Order: sequence, then C-alpha cells, then structure tokens
Amino acid sequence: MSSTLGVPRPDQASYMLRAAASDVGRLYKRQLVDLLDVREGHTVLDAGCGPGTDLPTLAERAGATGTVIGVDRDPAMLAQARERTRGLRRVEIREGDVLDPPVGPGTVDRAKIDRVLMHVDDPATALAQLHRVTRPGARVALAEPDWDTLIVDAEDLETSRAFTRYTTTEAVRHATVGRGLARLAEQAGFAVETVLATTPVFRDVEEADHTLGLGRNMEAAIAAGYVDRERGRRWFTGLAQGTFFASFTLVTVICSR
Repeated sequence: MSSTLGVPRPDQASYMLRAAASDVGRLYKRQLVDLLDVREGHTVLDAGCGPGTDLPTLAERAGATGTVIGVDRDPAMLAQARERTRGLRRVEIREGDVLDPPVGPGTVDRAKIDRVLMHVDDPATALAQLHRVTRPGARVALAEPDWDTLIVDAEDLETSRAFTRYTTTEAVRHATVGRGLARLAEQAGFAVETVLATTPVFRDVEEADHTLGLGRNMEAAIAAGYVDRERGRRWFTGLAQGTFFASFTLVTVICSR
C-alpha cells in the first residue's frame, strides 16, 4: 500500500470541473439553474463562479440582451472562467470576494451561490451582500452540502462515523451550513420559496475517493487522532472490496428579494 491513502488532492479547478461533470453534479446543477429561472435580458451573478462551469449555461438563458457576471477571488479560477467564456460577449469575469462582490447595489435580477458558503469566513455576510446587489423581485439560488449526513458503508461502522466526525469538525469550515440555508436566507432579508434536499449516491469507490476525499481525509483524520492508523488503513482498503455505497445530503434553497 502507498504511504498516502487514496488519490492525491487535485487542484481545486480540476476537482470542481470533474464534480460538475459527474452524474450527480449534472443533475443538481440542472435543477438549480432551472429553478433560478433566468430569462432573456436578465443580469445574472454567479458568486464564487470558480472555473466558470455554469457561466455558458447562464449566458445562453440570459440571451443576447442579458449579462452574466462571474465573480471569484482565485486568479487561477478566473483564468479558466475567462477561457471557458471566450467569445461570449455578454459574460463579464470579475475578481472579487463573495463577502464584498464588485457589483453595484440593486443591479442583479438573478444570483446563485453553489457550494461556496461552506468555505467562506462568514456565510451570513455573503448572503447579506447578495441582498445588497439584487433588485426587488430578484431570485436567488443557493446550494450547500450538509456533511453531518455523510455516510460511508463499511463493516467498521465506528471508523466510518469517526471519518464523518473529522470531516465536519476539521475538514470543512461550515460543514453543516446546508441545513441552515433557509434560515440564513430569511435572516438576510430574502423570502424563501423552495427548499429541496437531494441525496447524491456514490457506488463507485474511485469516484467517491476523488469527490469525497476518502483516502486523503482518512490520512488527515489519522494524523489528527480521530482514528487509529492501522484501523483507518484497514477501513480504506476494505472499501474497494465488494459493493460500495456512500452518500450525503445536498440542500437547495430558492428565495426571492
């Protein structure tokens, strides 16, 4: 066995693109964009756009008279977003933070934040900023996991539980923000219209290892004292033997200004 469990940590852009291209990613993203209801002429904000995965789809729906603004603070992400939207004249890529987006107040008809709030310093501030930049009547789409619901089937149930505890306590800054999305949106001044919970299911251990970081996070959990080293390595090795199953809950909230 290698000294490091599982696949190496991918760069963030590659990770996001692969996740978006998976069956799970395509399904929830299509649902998110459909519920956002982007129409011809809308100004659309993708806050934390990453490598620009969703920008072409948003631009297509906003049409020739609409504008799509992708905001991210990572230069590498912005470079990929610019490349992905090359030739789309109504797409603007701006460097900035979701906690202070470079967008004028009351100028946005539609906005989305997708799996970003779990990483930011203050999710409430990010939502307050969305409220600032949206117009009355605007619609906002939010999607975040609740990592407390992460389950990995294994004969060693206690180690699976320890893996989830490490994920929620150490690996993700706001690991349970998904369950609080509706409450946070209301506190920011939005009216919540729709709350959905979907359960992405992983049956392929390699895909789960890439998306969920099973090996690399188990190594980190061992180093942090959450799991005994030999027990953790036996747990990871056993995942590839026989039928594999893992899942978590992804929460989508649609709200209006």
